[in-house]
Amino acid sequence: MPSGVLQDRVGVTERAATRLRALLASEGTEAAKFRVSVSGGGCSGFQYGFSFDEQVNADDKVYADQGVEVVIDEISLDLLKGAVVDWKEDLSGAMFVVINPNAASSCGCGSSFAI
Repeated sequence: MPSGVLQDRVGVTERAATRLRALLASEGTEAAKFRVSVSGGGCSGFQYGFSFDEQVNADDKVYADQGVEVVIDEISLDLLKGAVVDWKEDLSGAMFVVINPNAASSCGCGSSFAI
C-alpha cells in the first residue's frame, strides 16, 4: 500500500510512481501532475482516465504520494476515495490499473467499473 493513503484520497504504488516518473522525464514534462478521472461509459458504466496535466483547477484535489502528484476533480474523487493506482505488466500488455474499494464490479480489461 502506498505511503499516506487515507480513505478520502487516492494514492499510487511504487511501481506506478516509478513508471510515471519515467514517462514524465521522457516527455520533458517533469512539472506536470498525474490526473486521474472518471467518466461515464466503458463496458461497466464508468471508465478511468489518465493524463498528465500542468493545470490545477479550482475544484481539483492534489495528493502527493511516492514522489508523484496526483490530481483529481471533486466529482471523480467521490468515486475514487481510497483507491490506489498501480502499474501492471503481463502477457496481455502494460497499463495503469485502479484498485478501487468503491467499485462493486469491474470489466475484464480493468479500465471500467460499476458501483
